[in-house]
Amino acid sequence: MAAIPDDRVTSSDESSSGADDGEWLDVEPDEEAVSVVSLFDSKTFSSLQEMLSYCLHHYGFDFKDNLARLRLDFLGAVKLVNFVRDSVKRGQPLPSPITLQDIASDGFLKPVLDNDAVLFSLDDVLETVSAQASQDDGEQAAALRKRNAELEAELEVIQSSFASYRLTVQETLDRRWGDDQGVSTSPLTQTSNTQARDSSDYYFESYAFNDIHETMLKDRVRTDAYRDFIYGNKHLIKDKVVLDIGCGTGILSMFCAKAGAAHVIAVDKSDIIHKARENIFNNGLSDIITCLHGAIEDVVLPVNQVDMIVSEWMGYCLLYEAMLPSVLYARDKYLKPDGLLVPSSATIWVAPIADPNYLAEHISFWRDVYGFDMKAMQEGIYDEARIETMPGSSVCGTPFPFKTLDLGSVKPEELVFTADWHSDLNRPVDDIDGFLVWFDNFFATSRHEPIPPPPTTPDAWVAKKSGNVAFTTAPDGFETHWKQGLLLAEPRDSPMSSPRGTRVSGKITFKVLEENARALTIDAAWGVAGRPERSQSWKLK
Repeated sequence: MAAIPDDRVTSSDESSSGADDGEWLDVEPDEEAVSVVSLFDSKTFSSLQEMLSYCLHHYGFDFKDNLARLRLDFLGAVKLVNFVRDSVKRGQPLPSPITLQDIASDGFLKPVLDNDAVLFSLDDVLETVSAQASQDDGEQAAALRKRNAELEAELEVIQSSFASYRLTVQETLDRRWGDDQGVSTSPLTQTSNTQARDSSDYYFESYAFNDIHETMLKDRVRTDAYRDFIYGNKHLIKDKVVLDIGCGTGILSMFCAKAGAAHVIAVDKSDIIHKARENIFNNGLSDIITCLHGAIEDVVLPVNQVDMIVSEWMGYCLLYEAMLPSVLYARDKYLKPDGLLVPSSATIWVAPIADPNYLAEHISFWRDVYGFDMKAMQEGIYDEARIETMPGSSVCGTPFPFKTLDLGSVKPEELVFTADWHSDLNRPVDDIDGFLVWFDNFFATSRHEPIPPPPTTPDAWVAKKSGNVAFTTAPDGFETHWKQGLLLAEPRDSPMSSPRGTRVSGKITFKVLEENARALTIDAAWGVAGRPERSQSWKLK
């Protein structure tokens, strides 16, 4: 055998050593087997897809569908996984459907299952759902555009037919009135007759525009209260028939439909009902919600009785707009004896105020406008109620709950009333500048549940029983679109100061404004022992 040169030996040794090192580095660790635990039991799977298929076929739970429907991102998907595992762990059935509110808590970001392989595999399934959602959105948009074109064509035909029908009817009535009553059918007379309208028409027309509905929907105190009651008491709504009076954009009707109502009847006399119908269609709820255009006193419901009446009927100082009588009409005609009214009661409060800064900014202001006296602008300035958000510091006496309305029993004629009130001043004042009026609303879970006696606060009512909801429009609460009713008192020639603890007492009257049934007149009389009584009237129109 030939001898191997020394350099070859050295090279061979180094190569051998390098090969050993290389072989060590190229050896890959054994892959750890993935164990994906079912969302509903202890069964394990080698992949997330197998586990999700198992949950769909054995438990009817479509994880991907929930991701797509709720449009969840990664953190939302984590919350959904942990919400399901937590519900199963506690033996609680999953809500149907699961909502964003159900998984809102950040506590669901904490894994229920240690080393949960599902949480480490969510990216792939989210990509799949996102891709499918984009495709579905495109198809749905195309379908909606096609359907919208069809509806517009149908609407044009209907409008044309209705215009011809209305013209025929008008001509027939004009001829009949002219023959029977000797009324002229000249163009001038016809125009005058056409323009004669119920003053309430203006009220309903004001609700046909977006601005007022945007304001109400953005009022979180208002909208959250209805949502929280409806979603928090789904057992009271499930499979029930609900009547929504003055439905507006349809938000309360859709809350009820999502809460499990079998049928919701949405009624509104304003043309906003057409937008509500579109909103309901676009949210896939047309099979549950029926929209009726007209006053509740005039429309014909498709049912004889309803299980619940939900309505946001409150106006400024509670009774402005006079919508409550329509709710009471529906209560007496359609609501079952044990049916629920949402809300169920309301309390109106009054308190004296002393706020020199407000007077300087809004009253005295007119006496010096860039050096000019504009006192002419002050004419009638104390005759109308103002709607303002006042600071709690402007209140100078204890608030008094002068009227409580139990919607289950109150009669329309009781909405015109006179009530006694009193207040003890909580600080010395130079004079009382006026009064502030606000209201609290209460939502009870039973029509026969005792109404909260004054001075029960909304917080106390909520704490009393699970499912109770309430809110206030008071100056020390969160601002609402109702704000407060400010009744400014005409100043006296000689103000009379009063120390802390002085009792102020009197009467307050709510009544309908004669020339406008939707408006409100508030009369008040007040005084302090040993001093002349004062009285004043304000209009809210």
